[in-house]
This record gives sequence, C-alpha cells and structure tokens, in this order.
Amino acid sequence: MNPAQLKKTTVKASGVRNKIRRRFDLTQSAISLLKSQLHKRREAIPTAGKAIAPSLLTWFEVIGYTVLLESDIALGKHQIGRSSYSEVVLYQRLHNALQKINPKKPDEVIAAAIYQVTSTESSDLLENNRRFHKFLTNGVEVEYLYNEEIVHDFVCLIDTSNLQNNDWLAIHPLTIVEGSYTHCPDVVVFINGLPLAVIASIQLSDEQATFKEGYQRIQTYCQQIPKLFDYNTFLVVTYGNRARIGTLTSDWQEFLPWRTIDGEDFPAKGATELEVLIQGIFDKRRFLEQVLHLIVFEENGSSISKKLLRRPFCTTQYPKKSLPQG
Repeated sequence: MNPAQLKKTTVKASGVRNKIRRRFDLTQSAISLLKSQLHKRREAIPTAGKAIAPSLLTWFEVIGYTVLLESDIALGKHQIGRSSYSEVVLYQRLHNALQKINPKKPDEVIAAAIYQVTSTESSDLLENNRRFHKFLTNGVEVEYLYNEEIVHDFVCLIDTSNLQNNDWLAIHPLTIVEGSYTHCPDVVVFINGLPLAVIASIQLSDEQATFKEGYQRIQTYCQQIPKLFDYNTFLVVTYGNRARIGTLTSDWQEFLPWRTIDGEDFPAKGATELEVLIQGIFDKRRFLEQVLHLIVFEENGSSISKKLLRRPFCTTQYPKKSLPQG
C-alpha cells in the first residue's frame, strides 16, 4: 500500500470511528432517557414492580416459558414487538404465532382475525372478555376468496396439538398506560402475544402488607387499565411462596390455593402453594386444558360471572375438544 492509500484509509477509519462514537453517545443518551422514563413511572406506583419472590420467575422458566425483565426490554436487549406502553397485545408475536399455527391461511386472513380479536365491541369489560374467550376456545371465524369461491373457515389462536407452536412468555413487570393511569403489574403471562394471566405479588419485606392487598391492587387495575383484562383468563395473587387464583368476577373469598399439580394426587410433602399453582395451572398442557374445560361463564339475570371449576381433573377424563387446524 502506497503512502497516499494509507493516508486515505486512515482518514476513512478515523471518520468511521467518529461516527461510531457519536452513535454510541446517542445510544447512551437514549438508554438514559428510557431508564429515566421507566424510573419516573415506577416512582408513581410505589407498591408495584419493585420485588417479587425469585422462585416465581424460576418456576416459569422450569416449565418452559421465556421470562423477560421489562428493564432489559427497555434497554433493547429483547424485542417483544410492542411500540408503546399503551399496547397490551404483542402484535408481532401474535402474528408470527398465528402464521405458524395456521400455515394454510393467507396473510390477509391472519390480519383479519387479529383485527377481530383486538377490536372491542362493548364498553363492558366482562362482555369483551367473554367474546374473547369464545375466540380462544373456538377460533376466529373468517371468510375469504379462494379459487374464486368464498371460503368460511376459522383461525386458531392456540395450537392444542403441538404445544411448541405456541409462544409462552412471562414479563416482570409490565408498564401499562391507559388514559391518565399508569400501572406496573408484577407479572403478565402472554400466550401467543395475548395477555392471558396477571400476577400481583405482595412484598415479603413489607411487614404491614396483607394478602388481600394483592386482590385490591388487581381490582384497581381492572378499573383503571381495563384493556389489559379484555384478554384475561386467570388472576393470581402471591405472597412469598403462598399463592391464590381467581377470575375477573371472583370475590376475595373466592381466591383460593390450587391444591393439585396433576389433577389427581395431592402434591408431595413440602411443595409450596406457589409451586403447586404454577405447575398445576401454567404447565403448558394443563393450561390449555383448563382454558378449554375449566373456564365457564354463568348468567344470572342481567349479571355474568366467570368461574374457574376447581374439581380435580386429568387429561383423560374430558372428551377431546380440539380446535380446527390449519
């Protein structure tokens, strides 16, 4: 290399280094801004998103979920396909999962199904939740043109045959903004980008805290960030290694421990309520079976109640209920 070429190369390299340095400085500024915004939001909510029992997240990892911390998401370490704090559905993950579960459906049909699922028809939370539950258990009815004929079909939101086709994710915590309210539920569990469970965790370090405070926190969430609960299946309150589960219409007295992991036998001596609940409810196969078989909506006059049937069950005692595939 002659001196002229060397000088030219050195100048170019120096310019690239300067660009990289400027880009790094900008990135650091963006990270600092994200940290500051996240910190300010958390400061406004003193009881949420601070600390949970490590075993809670560990159990989700044990049963095969991806577990992400919101702080890592904010720093860009993980992408979840969420463009703002007001979004409660992870659209990109939902789209990717539905394409995998329904490989024969055209992309525009997948998009139409997502539009139906994420469009609310009522201002009533429970009505929206019941409508979504029908989509979850029966699939989303669609029609489209194929070979010059109108086809009536269903898009499945979950794959009950191949569990690995579903996207299992738990995020701790998750900042949600709706209107003038900001809250950070401790753990939100997503299946295929849909927020199907919310967990409120009481800090053991707070000696004045009670189990019921977790329930009251969830009630506040339902009132102030209701969009998150249009898609909800289960509500969970934890306090250390203790745990209770209920639904959108459960009174505090109806939030109860889950007593069995496999539906037949009581858990081994020494197993904690948290361990039994996470494995007994959120195990991938059992979770889908409970969605299909153990969630019911009951009407009493003008009121609707959502029930979680608590009798022990196993995978063979129900008639097979499968969703239309493909």
